[in-house]
Parts: sequence; structure tokens; C-alpha cells
Amino acid sequence: MGLVSSLGHELDGFWDRLVSAQCGVEQISQFDASAYGCRIAAEVRDFDPTPAFPSPKELKRTDRFTHLAIYAGYKALQDSGLDLKSPSLNLDEVGAIIGSGIGGLYTTEEQHKVLLEKGPSRLSPFVIPKLILNMASGVFSIYYGLRGPNVATCSACATSTHAIGEAWRTIAMGDASVIFAGGTEAAITPLSIGGFSSMKALSTRNDDPKAASRPFDRDRDGFVMGEGSGVLVLEEMEHALARGARIYGELVGYGNTADANHLTAPSPEGEGAARCMRMALKRARMSPEDIQYINAHGTSTPQGDICETKAIKSVFGPENSGSIVVNSTKGALGHMLGAAGAVELIVSTLALTRQVSPPTINYQTPDPECDLDYVPNEAREMKISAVMSNSFGFGGHNATVIVREFKR
Repeated sequence: MGLVSSLGHELDGFWDRLVSAQCGVEQISQFDASAYGCRIAAEVRDFDPTPAFPSPKELKRTDRFTHLAIYAGYKALQDSGLDLKSPSLNLDEVGAIIGSGIGGLYTTEEQHKVLLEKGPSRLSPFVIPKLILNMASGVFSIYYGLRGPNVATCSACATSTHAIGEAWRTIAMGDASVIFAGGTEAAITPLSIGGFSSMKALSTRNDDPKAASRPFDRDRDGFVMGEGSGVLVLEEMEHALARGARIYGELVGYGNTADANHLTAPSPEGEGAARCMRMALKRARMSPEDIQYINAHGTSTPQGDICETKAIKSVFGPENSGSIVVNSTKGALGHMLGAAGAVELIVSTLALTRQVSPPTINYQTPDPECDLDYVPNEAREMKISAVMSNSFGFGGHNATVIVREFKR
């Protein structure tokens, strides 16, 4: 597994900051946000992607969202112990499915300004390859010679969970042995912040950035934009065992449904999310009581958190939903849109391997409509044998994955 986030770019340091209730939200530094309704975000800082790129020239040919993905994939490759040059590894069976909800927004805004101010003859020849959202997945496969399945998912905030689920399905169908799966997003730009602000989707708690994203808290007022990337190495079990791989967990379930309800609002009672969780449980051949930990989508939006709570209660019932732990890490990391699901599955898998639930930070005032155990403000040691991770996106896209403890 590999990631880039506002809380760091190495798994151990990232985890330590997360479980100690640190927060990556600060005032926006990437542009002058003084005129914007929301002036805060969880930016990736102190980030040098150079080690993951073949040359400085390649860096200039790619957008920031691709920089984040290539670095996360590079760290995932290191963490996996895979030797891509081994004669025993068939690169025809190694692929990448790395999605993005928005793609190269930095390039889009920068080059549109060039077009307006200097004319079309001054546009970069790389403008299209830099901005199209499939390029993170494509470039990663080019750099490492991966000739297996290669696509890019795009389903808003469900993007990278769909990428992981479709990678799992591809391996299960026998079309690949190894897939680098995840998502990436770099959308802390004037157009994005302005657009989400005009929707009234973002928190305006500008005077207190660390407390702005507060999932499930009664006083939540919107999400906080984050950026980053998460990539996981999914591998067919016998293939992994044959090379002596260190295995974090076994991905056993995937759900994929639509609300068919509204452009941005979830189904009022969380029906689509509930069907998605049930689908993942069915595919995993597991019952609700087999899950101890849910990493919720939990964006800190007034309606979204209520709908997800209703969906969980619908699926897990009054007895199980009262005992299950539900955590949202978006209070600490912001909402990374297309990268959120992958980073949150990394969090879920680390929770599984380390037997600790991270806290849901900034939870101060209970909401009577959000009445589950959200692990408020302090991490909790607990027995975890199976985890569920939820992602729900604009357009009514729902995705759920389940990982359980691997036993030989």
C-alpha cells in the first residue's frame, strides 16, 4: 500500500498522526482564497514526487494529480516487495486501475488562462495528455511496463473504491494476477473551491480550520476539500503465496449500486447505500455480525451523514448497529474526492492489522439522527477481524469493499 496525504506520505508516520487525532486542514496556500466562501483545505505539503519519476522532464509533462498517483504507486510497489524485473513475473498479467474524480484541474485552469491571454498558439502540446483523468493510470503502466488491464474509473467520490472493486473482479475473472488499484485527486484550485462553495457543500468554519470537518457532529456545516492519492497492490492469492508476499488482508466483497435519485443528494433513507453494503456482504458470504469496523464515507455534510447512518442501521439491524464501530477519517484528512476510498481502505486495512480504530475527530455535540458509535476523538484498541469501507459519490454512485483477516 502507498499513499500521499495531508498527514504524510509514509504509512507508519501517517498512521501515527491519524491515531493521535492530528488534523491536516489549514488555510489554503496554493492560491489566494481570500474572496472565497471557503478558505481552508487539507493540502499535501512538503511533497517531492521526484523519486518516483524517471526524469524531471516527465514531471513537467504531467499534472499534479498524476504526480500524487505515481508517487503513491511507487510506494505501494516498494511496500509489496514485487520485483517487476523478475523473469517469473509475466507483465502481461500485471495491470493498473487508478481513477480520478476530476483529473487535471491544475492544467485545465492554467492552460485556459494561457488561451485567453496569449492565444491558442501558446498552449502546451501536453495540455490534453496532462488533464485527461485516465493519464495517472496510463503513465503508471508506461513507467513500469505493465501490459495487463489498464483503465481509469470516474465516479466522483466513489472513484477509487470502484477502482479497487473492479480490480478485484478482474483478478477473480482470471484476467490478471496483480493490479495496482486506487485513486488520486488534486482539486484544490480556484474553480473547484469556488464551484463547491457555490453549491454550499463546503464548510465555512474558516477561523478554525482544524475543527471545520466534523463528521456526524450536530454542528457540521459541510465538507473540507482534501487532496492526495492511495494505491493498493491487489494480488491473486496463490500468486502472492508463491512469492512469499506479506499479506495485509483478503479482499472478499464488493458492492456497486446507484441511488437513481438526484445529482448531488443521496437517497433520503440511504436505500442505495444500504443495497451496496448488502451486495458486498453477499459477495463476501458474510453476515452483518461478521463486521466489527466500518470506515464510513462520513463527509461532514448535514444530510449525507444522516443518510449513511440510516443505511448502516438498515443493513446491520438494531442489535449489530449498536455494537459496530463506525469511523470517519475525513475530519483529519478532508475529503479527497476520487482518492478518498483508496486512502480509507488503506486506513481500514491498517486498523485490521494493528487492531485499532482511528478516532472520528471534532465530534463534540451528538446529533440525535446520527446515533452510532463513531469513536469520538480518541483511537480505540479493539478486536477486528473484518472491515468494511464505504464511498458514495455525486450522481448517486455507491461503492463498498470488505477486507478480512487473512488466514493461511
